[in-house]
Amino acid sequence: MLGAGPTVVRRERAAPRARPEPGNIVAVDAPKDQQTGLRFGPRGLRRWTRDHPDGYMNMIGALIGLATAIGAILFDLGLHHAEHLTNGWQIWLQAKAGGVGAKGLVVLPLVPMLGALVCGLLVYFFARDAAGHGVPQVLYAIVRKGGEIRAKVGFVKVLASIATVGSGGSAGAEGPIIQIGSVTGSVIARGLGVARESVGILVGCGAAAGISAIFNAPIAGVFFAIEILLRDFSLKTFTPIVISSVFATALTQVVLQQNEAIFLFELPTYVFAASELPSFIVLGMLCAVGSWATTVVLERGEDMFERIQVHPIIKPVIGAAMLGALGIGGMLLFRSFQHGTLIPHEDPVPAFFGNGYDTIIRLLDPDAYTADDISLLAAGLLVALVAAKILATTFTLGSGGSGGVFAPSLFVGAAIGGAYGVVLDELSLIPETGSPASYALVGMAALIAGTTFAPMTAILLLFEITREPKVLAPIMLAAIVSTALTRKLMPDSIYTARLRRAGVRIGTARDLSVLRHVHVSSVTPTPLPREPVYASDPLSKLITLHAYHNVPDFPVVDAEGRYIGMVTGADMRTALIDREAIPLLLVAELMRDDLPVVRADETLDEVIEKFADNDVSSLCLVDAFGGSKPIALITRAKVMARYNAALDEE
Repeated sequence: MLGAGPTVVRRERAAPRARPEPGNIVAVDAPKDQQTGLRFGPRGLRRWTRDHPDGYMNMIGALIGLATAIGAILFDLGLHHAEHLTNGWQIWLQAKAGGVGAKGLVVLPLVPMLGALVCGLLVYFFARDAAGHGVPQVLYAIVRKGGEIRAKVGFVKVLASIATVGSGGSAGAEGPIIQIGSVTGSVIARGLGVARESVGILVGCGAAAGISAIFNAPIAGVFFAIEILLRDFSLKTFTPIVISSVFATALTQVVLQQNEAIFLFELPTYVFAASELPSFIVLGMLCAVGSWATTVVLERGEDMFERIQVHPIIKPVIGAAMLGALGIGGMLLFRSFQHGTLIPHEDPVPAFFGNGYDTIIRLLDPDAYTADDISLLAAGLLVALVAAKILATTFTLGSGGSGGVFAPSLFVGAAIGGAYGVVLDELSLIPETGSPASYALVGMAALIAGTTFAPMTAILLLFEITREPKVLAPIMLAAIVSTALTRKLMPDSIYTARLRRAGVRIGTARDLSVLRHVHVSSVTPTPLPREPVYASDPLSKLITLHAYHNVPDFPVVDAEGRYIGMVTGADMRTALIDREAIPLLLVAELMRDDLPVVRADETLDEVIEKFADNDVSSLCLVDAFGGSKPIALITRAKVMARYNAALDEE
């Protein structure tokens, strides 16, 4: 009809659909808006991730385990190929230089120096963090950088470590693979947009997967990540790390078609006797001294090479030359005594070159101690081998070479235990069912425990790489003794000593892990008065502001509004003692310019450390983007309140 208003069409609201039970999988042919169970595609994945964060972390842990296993396999194959190739070069060079005599040994340093040069070039031009034994860099990334590690660090670490260890450098393969796995975890976590507080867990997943793959030791891999890197035994951390370690081990075994212990150790007639308890306690004490010596000498070596004023590329070459000179002396020494059962003299390179696995296998062989030439002289040669290995590792890693310290620690522990076992055997203090080889095995665990301050990792690692349960009790005893005594001799492990000197405290408890996951931005700040305080203002202005705003301390700014210092409430109270002088005092006379500032992206452990170093009730919060404009005050009381709340959340 003309003139009529517009027709309004009413639509009935559809009845709400019943929500399916959690966990239901809706049929594929169901309407799209009813598919509220398991969905595929980006939207469904995001929803599942939000509703099941722990499951999502476990999935990523499995992915990291698989990726790290592939990297470990390729690295191991490359390293073995490099070792075979460079051994051939050593034999050829020595033959050209004069055969197996002293003349032939002159060329011994050439191959390690070539590998060191390649390592120096790779590290200098592509990734400076790839130098050294890797684990301190991973710890630093977890503690100070939210687990962020650049992808190219892992790639360069692979090549630099193959060049170093493959050419004869005294280092191991586990340090590189830990860093490779950590890089894998960091890259995958950041690529998938994982929250910053969870990236460190996935870095630990990569490290655990690396240890699991390289040693075929999934349990030790888990405890390495938890006990050394994260120091967090919560279920939230434990579960994805276990999954990552298991997946890495499974893939490695499938690809390599083997599931054997690296150091096959067997004592069919061995029975642990109570009479050996004192002997194993003494061995733990000896290994504590060896752990202290290994850590201190490596630390001093790093300092020495830092003071050498040459190009960074040349430093690893200098270290390799020193390693070669040590090798020449070692070869001449061991050839003069020719104790072939424990320290073969016919090898083209010294026993302390490379990762030393062949020597460790000999020291773990009970038959090697039954020859007629085994005596106290052999024990003395093993002690010399300990000193040579410590120096060789210092020359290699202290100069900037790339590799790990696990294998050298296993070597030193086996040599100390073997020497001690020979002495006990000569004194008839070993039962008939025993062997000096058992002391070599226990020494390996004790030295790992002493250098890393991680007895659980050491115990489980030695059990998994030898699979000999009969020596498990003495391993546990010696590892605990070594750890306890080493902690008395030095405050930090081989991984944390250099970090502490750089001002980074790793800590030893779960509460520090909580502090590193909470940022200052989550602390309730104390607002500042709108009126800025300048150094030229009279002190009476602060008294007035305090009366109206109840602010404990006052940041002082310059003409551009930049922070230059602070007047604390304690200093103001001191000035109030002489009230007649207040009108004559300026802010500049009470201002402290030695107090640090706080930024919103810092974590609570850093802030608490600043409060510990400065006895004040508050610090100034400045903008987080490189500026210095005061925003608010962060008080000690509110920091502790936020910390307690974080503990309650855990």
